[in-house]
This record gives sequence, structure tokens and C-alpha cells, in this order.
Amino acid sequence: MRYQHPDGSLVHLAYGTNVLPAQDIDGIAAQATTFGEQLRRRLGVDRVGLGMWLPAVAAHRLAADPAELQRLRKILDHHGVEVVTLNAFPYADFQGEVVKKAVYHPTWSERDRLDHTLAAARVLAGLLPDDVAQGSISSLPLGWHAPWLADRQHAAEDHLAELAEGLAALAGETGRTVRVGLEPEPGCVIETTAEAVARLGAVDRDWVGVCLDLCHLAVGFESAEDALASLDQAGLRVVKAQPAAALVVDDPADVAARTALSSYAEDRFLHQVRQQAGARLVGRDDLPEALDGRRALRTGTPWRVHFHVPVHADPTPPLRNSRDDLSASLAALVGGPRARVHHLEVETYTWSVLPGGQPDGDAALAEGMAAELGWVHREVVGLGLTPC
Repeated sequence: MRYQHPDGSLVHLAYGTNVLPAQDIDGIAAQATTFGEQLRRRLGVDRVGLGMWLPAVAAHRLAADPAELQRLRKILDHHGVEVVTLNAFPYADFQGEVVKKAVYHPTWSERDRLDHTLAAARVLAGLLPDDVAQGSISSLPLGWHAPWLADRQHAAEDHLAELAEGLAALAGETGRTVRVGLEPEPGCVIETTAEAVARLGAVDRDWVGVCLDLCHLAVGFESAEDALASLDQAGLRVVKAQPAAALVVDDPADVAARTALSSYAEDRFLHQVRQQAGARLVGRDDLPEALDGRRALRTGTPWRVHFHVPVHADPTPPLRNSRDDLSASLAALVGGPRARVHHLEVETYTWSVLPGGQPDGDAALAEGMAAELGWVHREVVGLGLTPC
């Protein structure tokens, strides 16, 4: 889905496919076309955007085989699917039985992370529509916060410098510009915008910037306006943004709230919890730890939980989602006289672990995905963007 911003630029809206389990090329193509068709039909559009997740094995295979890449592009084109952004954060098996902290490996201190990202960039350059010259890729914020010593930081900086060189060479070869945005996330080396500024001081800003996940922004009690001001001052570009909503617990001491919240404590993904303590953020690495045990999180102030919940639907009361924060973030990013970001990727990858069970079949999942895209569509149109 495309929109013309009042400044004349195009803004693209997509749905991230890391909600889907396929890891090989045929499976990725089949899922992309199945859900592309269903989303187009439900939304009444001729073309739908998917933010494709490419696990490392598939990325390397496609990057090494131009014929296979061209075959995938033709399949997507035939089914009205366009790809302008990729998700290269999860390396493999993101919908596996247990993911948790495994999603942060390999880190940016390891060569495998660089190689995966460069392969994904080559694939994206080959998938971009003919009339789109720029693509984006989201990646992890260096790694999990511990252990992260000076040697890892130096190695990561070296790899990010090589990444910029590789992206510049790819642009010279293909005429397509692909940029990578590191995605601040609770518990990681880069958790907040301030840490992005501190840790990414050495990156080549022409090629490497930030991906703002708006769920993560809400969990960190950050406003998009403040984040943009900090990034502007540091000269860091917002490469892409991910409209997503977090769980909000206004009164963590309330019995009904804790009962509802306990149904979100599950075994596949990590659900970091944060609360404000004066000017500081405090929290726990996962929801079960915050709820129970000797290190249970204090209940005197609201909690924000890193659990991507559907943006259009309210969770079980008295829980709520961060939809108000999301609306304000979208206004800061694509409202006003100029667009601050041109690639939006809805990223609710947790449908399979929501309380009540996974949607029953592809059609039910597509219905939920379409409802989320419809909500974001109405938000951006309300900000003055015109569908095109």
C-alpha cells in the first residue's frame, strides 16, 4: 500500500512476514502469495506490501542465485505483492518452539550477522519494484546487553563499517539504495534512542541508521518527538518504522490486571517489562520474572510489557494497549510538513501466542492482519496522506 505525503514523497505500508513460519524459499513464496492475495481482497487494493522476513539460509541462497531471485520476484508481482523492506533481525526459526534470547544471535560482533545482512540487501535490491529506488532493512540492536564488553563493541563497529561499504558497492552495481536500521529493543545493548546515539556514533550515516519499533518506544516510555529530536541532533536517519502496540498495565497491583497479564506469560518469545522509577527505567527480562518470585517487579507505578498485541483491538481489561502512543508516534513520523520515514511495517509477530490460541487457519490470521493494516491506513490517511 502506497501513500503520497503532502511533501510529494511516497510512504509505503507493509505487514511483516516474521509472523509466518516458513524458512525455505518455496515456503516463503507460498506464504507471501497466499497472504498477499487474502490481504488484497480484504483491503480492496490492487497491490499490498509485505515486509519480508528472510532467514539467513534463504537470504544466502537467493543472493547467490539471480535466477531464483528473479523467479521469486515474478511470483510476488503476479500476486500483487510488493517488497520494499526486509526484516533481517531474526537469523533463523523465529516461529520455533522456544525463541527467547536466541533471537539476539548472532550479534553484530560476529561475522555471520554481517554476511546475513549483506545477503538480504542484495535480495532486496532485486525485489524492489521498478519504480522504487530505495529499500530498507531492520536489524538487531547489536546484541543482548550482557555480556557486551569493549571487544564486542569494537568488532560490531568494524562490521557496521564493512556493511556500509558493502551497501555502497551494491548501490553502485544495481542502482538501488538499501539502508539498514538497527532497532532499539528493551534489554539489548541499544535499548533506547539515547543508547542508539551513544553506540552508533561511528557508523556511516549514509547507509546505517535506526529502525523505530513503536512498541519498543512505548515500552521505554519514549515519545517519538523526543526520539526524532535526539536522532536529528546525532545525524542518524530513521530508516524504517514498525507500527506496533505494547501491553500497558496501569495498576500492576490490581488482582484482575495481574490475572489478565498472567495469560500473556508464554514460552516462545521474550516479554521484557519496564516501569519508570524517577528518571530511570527499571524492569525485568521476561514477564514471568516480573510477576512472581523473589525478583518480582514493584507495583507502585505502571508497567509496559514488550508483547506485540494487535494494534486495532483491546486486550482483556483492565489491560490496554499503547494505541494512543502509537497514534502520536505515527503523527510525529508521517504527519506534518515532511515525512520523517517512508517505510512502515506493521509487526505483530505474536498472533500464535496470544491468549485464547492462534487464529484458526490462514483465513483467520489474514483477517486479523488486514484489520491491523486497516487501522494504520486510517491513521495515516487522517494525517493527510493520500492513497495512490
